[in-house]
Amino acid sequence: MRIPNIYVSTNLDDNASITLDDQAAQHIIKVLRMKKGFALQLFNGDGYYYPATIATIDRRNVTVQTKDRIFCESESNLHTHLAIVMSRGDRMDYAIQKACELGVNQITPLTSERCEVRLDNQQEDKRIKRWQQIAISACEQCGRATVPSIAQVEILDHFVNANATNKVIKLVLHHRDTQDLATVSPSPERVIILIGPEGGLTSDEINHATQNNFIACTLGPRVLRTETAPVTILSVLQWLWGDFN
Repeated sequence: MRIPNIYVSTNLDDNASITLDDQAAQHIIKVLRMKKGFALQLFNGDGYYYPATIATIDRRNVTVQTKDRIFCESESNLHTHLAIVMSRGDRMDYAIQKACELGVNQITPLTSERCEVRLDNQQEDKRIKRWQQIAISACEQCGRATVPSIAQVEILDHFVNANATNKVIKLVLHHRDTQDLATVSPSPERVIILIGPEGGLTSDEINHATQNNFIACTLGPRVLRTETAPVTILSVLQWLWGDFN
């Protein structure tokens, strides 16, 4: 039986008795249906695994006994920041889930001229919490011990302006461009990736990005869906400069 990887919001320590938070406890009790003595692996985003054994369990509470922590080696040497214009339905959920599985470190949702998603403050807060939970679940599934952060929604032009002088490689996907990713830079350590909505970024938005030190690049001759583009470019970047190579 595969030992489950479970996120907890509480502090963790080596060789300690720890009462888990309600969400983790209910997942163990109701979903995994684990029992006293079962082994599990905990993480809280600090980059370590905490092997543990269930010491006590009832209908509401779970106490575990941790062992020596283990440094997680599943993080890529390439730091990636995905800035993506929000999309309708579950497309954004899918993009976030797969980006986390592919090692993304930070995600910033954006609005743009062609963005069809408009959120008030309450809706935005609710959506950010949902996306953060999707990121956590993806990390549980793929064995990461560091959870990517989901930033507050930004206006695309403001995001571009704020990162204009950021000394990292900055890419904006543009299917009509001809620059190949492999020619961008020799082995960068950090990359910002800008991806537009359904219908793409406008010419003005592309021009604004390139005027602020973003490099327009293509993923080939075919137009990719907004939820497919992050999976494709993150896979290519990990192969070129990250831990797929």
